[in-house]
Amino acid sequence: MRQELIDWKAKGKFFHYKNSEIFYIEEGTGPVLLILHGYPYNTFDWQRVWAQLTQKYTVIAPDMLGMGFSDKPQNYEYGIEDTVDMYSSLMRHLNVEKFHIFSHDLGNSVAQEFIARASEQKNPFGIESVAFLNGGLFTDAYKPRLIQTLLSRSPKPVGKLLSRMMSKTAVDKATSEVFGRFTKPDEDLLQNFWDVLNYNDGKEIAYLLGRMVFDKPRFQKRWIGAMQKTPIPMCFINGPADPNSGRAMVKRYLELIPNPQVILLDEEIGHWLQIEDPEGVLSAYAAFSQSFE
Repeated sequence: MRQELIDWKAKGKFFHYKNSEIFYIEEGTGPVLLILHGYPYNTFDWQRVWAQLTQKYTVIAPDMLGMGFSDKPQNYEYGIEDTVDMYSSLMRHLNVEKFHIFSHDLGNSVAQEFIARASEQKNPFGIESVAFLNGGLFTDAYKPRLIQTLLSRSPKPVGKLLSRMMSKTAVDKATSEVFGRFTKPDEDLLQNFWDVLNYNDGKEIAYLLGRMVFDKPRFQKRWIGAMQKTPIPMCFINGPADPNSGRAMVKRYLELIPNPQVILLDEEIGHWLQIEDPEGVLSAYAAFSQSFE
């Protein structure tokens, strides 16, 4: 691993969940902000906005089970509900009574489940706000990459074989495609992504984790209903050039969510906006926070 990834791991601790160890970083002072990263990497995605966020918030950033520096069991039923249970267990472990959520990619689905549980009074804590970055909030507006479909919609034995055979070239290409044309990842960042994916043989289970993306339709009615009624302040900060969840996802958000708060970044910013335009993301999040504080 490159030094910056080694340094990121050195910041963290581990929390025991079921039979696994969950990596997380807790840093900063102020109100608690829970970071929810996406698939298939980890919280290192947030490194370029980290220093500024920790000046105002106590930021808690776990790696999901099966990703990043958390354990990666190969015989495990990965699911969104279980992932929310893991985050909830960590919040209880840290004695957190209320927190804000900042989510990206698959993390948005976790946030949606938190919102639904809040509407059902099933959370043992208060959620003070939710800010979404690009991700598949609505399945009818989401366009998965070919590599995602091949890995996670094939029969499991085929997906397992494809995960094992997946090359760095293929991963680099799929990742780069969702960045904006002027903000493509450099070789150092692509190497960091590859190292995170392969940590503890994580590439071997990519097909299992990706199934969470395609499991979302069964939750959609409940999640959308909760988002339409929730008193929790919400915001969608979007990189429009993202072919997966850019302009089409914004259009759907505006159609479905009452009094929607949407902040669009520059039209050439893509899916990994906290990497591509960290200052834009921080400015947008500050504007959102000021709207309800």
